[in-house]
Amino acid sequence: MQIAQVIVDVPTRQTNEPYSYEIPANFDGQVQPGMRVQVPFGPRKVTGFIVGLTDHSDFDGKLKKISGLVDLSPVITPELLKLSEWLAGQTFSFKISCLQTMLPGGMRTKFKKKLLTDNQTKAAYPEIFHGENEINYDQQKFDNQTIGKILTLRKADKIKVHYELSNHSKPMLVKAFQSKLTPTQIDEALATISKRFVSQSRLLQILKDQRDLPLQQAWLSKKGVTSTTLETAVKRGWVDETRVRRIRNPFLQPVKKSYPLALNDDQQSAVDRINRAIENQANTTFLLEGVTGSGKTEVYLQAMAHALKTGKTALMLVPEITLTPQIVGRIRSRFGDQVAMLHSAMSSGERYDEWQRINDGQAKVVVGVRSAIFAPLENIGLIIMDEEHDSSYKQTETPRYQTRDVAKWRAAYNHCPVVLGSATPSLESRARAMKGVYELILLPHRFNNHALPHVSIVDMKDEMARSRNILSKKLADLVDDRLAKHEQIILLLNRRGYSSFIMCRDCGYVPQCPNCDISLTMHKDTHTLNCHLCGHKEPIPVVCPKCHSKRIRHYGIGSQQLEEQVKEMFPKARVLRMDVDTTRKKGSHEAIINKFGAHQADILLGTQMIAKGLDFPEVTLVGVLNADSALQFPDFRSSERTFQLLTQVSGRSGRADKQGEVVIQTFNPDHYAIQLAKTQDYEKFYQTEMQIRHIGKYPPYYFTVKITGSSPSEKQTAYEMHQIAHFLRRYLTNQAIILGPTPKTIKRINNRYFYQIIIKYRQEPHLKDVLDKILTTSQTKERKGLLISIDNEPLDFM
Repeated sequence: MQIAQVIVDVPTRQTNEPYSYEIPANFDGQVQPGMRVQVPFGPRKVTGFIVGLTDHSDFDGKLKKISGLVDLSPVITPELLKLSEWLAGQTFSFKISCLQTMLPGGMRTKFKKKLLTDNQTKAAYPEIFHGENEINYDQQKFDNQTIGKILTLRKADKIKVHYELSNHSKPMLVKAFQSKLTPTQIDEALATISKRFVSQSRLLQILKDQRDLPLQQAWLSKKGVTSTTLETAVKRGWVDETRVRRIRNPFLQPVKKSYPLALNDDQQSAVDRINRAIENQANTTFLLEGVTGSGKTEVYLQAMAHALKTGKTALMLVPEITLTPQIVGRIRSRFGDQVAMLHSAMSSGERYDEWQRINDGQAKVVVGVRSAIFAPLENIGLIIMDEEHDSSYKQTETPRYQTRDVAKWRAAYNHCPVVLGSATPSLESRARAMKGVYELILLPHRFNNHALPHVSIVDMKDEMARSRNILSKKLADLVDDRLAKHEQIILLLNRRGYSSFIMCRDCGYVPQCPNCDISLTMHKDTHTLNCHLCGHKEPIPVVCPKCHSKRIRHYGIGSQQLEEQVKEMFPKARVLRMDVDTTRKKGSHEAIINKFGAHQADILLGTQMIAKGLDFPEVTLVGVLNADSALQFPDFRSSERTFQLLTQVSGRSGRADKQGEVVIQTFNPDHYAIQLAKTQDYEKFYQTEMQIRHIGKYPPYYFTVKITGSSPSEKQTAYEMHQIAHFLRRYLTNQAIILGPTPKTIKRINNRYFYQIIIKYRQEPHLKDVLDKILTTSQTKERKGLLISIDNEPLDFM
């Protein structure tokens, strides 16, 4: 008897280990790990993932049988199955959550399965296909014997399986034509056609060469076959008209082929070291630290080309969707159709089609954001994480993984190197490089020895005493100068919306979100006050709801108001805004970047998404309008984030032949993070910040864990978190530092109260067991509304 080990889709601690199910006789030899199945679980049927096969079970009773197959081939590779096991332990998550995270979004929603086959198989199995090349697969309509036949055909590659996503997208069907003629009949038809009917002769010749394939009308048109000829062919019985699925193309623009650039000595040394690791199948982690504009992307491209040359595949990760179009464009220009893209701005259908290309081995290079680390690539020869310091690489929902750690796991499994690239590496990565855990590669000079931009710091305390303008006089004068020279400008304001909040000048009333402990943000374009945490919206009040005064005004400034004022100050300038509000629509990121890159706008303003990785040769001025924003947060990483942001956005200026300039507006001009960002002196910043971290006992000197509890009752949340803190102090050593429980900085979000505990430690051999015990105990309290989560090495402590 063959037995399947199944992780069922019931996310609890009690179901976090596989259950044994008997495999029906008709499925013997066909069922594989990584396939999804339907199984009986108590009084109901649930789906689950097969994670292993065996021929024995420790269960004394009679095993239940698998009810049906969700997949006809594995959707999780053997590598990703092993990764899910590791990930669940690393992130204190359910195994089923980790497995589902690895699938593209559309496959986690409702879908129909289609079976596609050729004419020969269709004719040989009429009881399955009923004369059709494409049929719906519904396991309820097939008995086990028929499903067994389907599995055999799938294993022999006689059937292709496609998923039709019913929630988020429909299959893209296009008109196609299937030949009905034998080769002899085609020859006879060719002999009778007049030479004047060139299109008909061309069609018949194509049918002779490719008679078993449905031929798309668009493809036939490119071959010179007219629509009139196709109508005639249908009437004469030469072809059947049908509909076939067309793979969606997520790439909006074609690209010209590019070729490797000549490298400077530093770049060549970097490529040589990475290539040696690829050839030796060495699981080496490289930290590629290069100043902005030093040519890190060209190093990536040439190392990826070497991986492909050795018969391997390559995976490259970028932190933001905004970076993806530019990076993908460069990679496609080098590697063509071998490139697949994965990110959340794509439709579910596009993500699935790209995932299918990768799973089928058609794509050899994958580029994407955080979730692309789970792409089903096989035989990986190189993994690259660009801007490795970026906080978006940390997943903030279950499973709370750090992409860097997953990349290193996959590299170890595939015996290949990882390249972590950044102009401002995270302190954790740089500390590992200094200890020899990572190999440090330096690119200390800009490509072609272009000078770093000149940076000026403007003290806004003095400026505000003279004027209330958003832009200082120095910055405004420089914008005028660049506009006169037809050069481009980037303005960074790290706050979206129109203003921070509105307040009554008579009574001090500030509208608050009814669900969260946070003031509402004014959005002028929608005439609403919005909560950026729970999504609550309400109209902007004309009078104060509390004292009925009309002296209600907005305070602070958001990206919408900045756009409005910049247009007033520079009426002839063409202005683009890039923030969460202007990039909601599909393709909007790429459209804004392409428009600015084509110099169809003079000023690009926006939030953090414009600060990283973008390459615009005509940008010679960057203005940072609120350099202090990150310093205001009560987080030990605030100085590091400020330095990284200012250094990154400064690097957008002067990337080509023209000298760049940067103006940083701040109320804290003497802060070391701002002063050192002025000179892009990462080495001094690293030394300064490490001393502060050592005194405060924070990473990278200590490991950290955050335990968060929430419920609709603040009293319940506080009580349960105090019980957990008492448990921790009882079972951890005296060396562990336990902070809290304390309310989060924003205590109430979406009508739930949040408290947290921070654990700092160096060596705690029993910590994992203690945390597992806390999670297991908390399961019984979920019915009362209490939710406990554990974040290993969190980036957010607020």
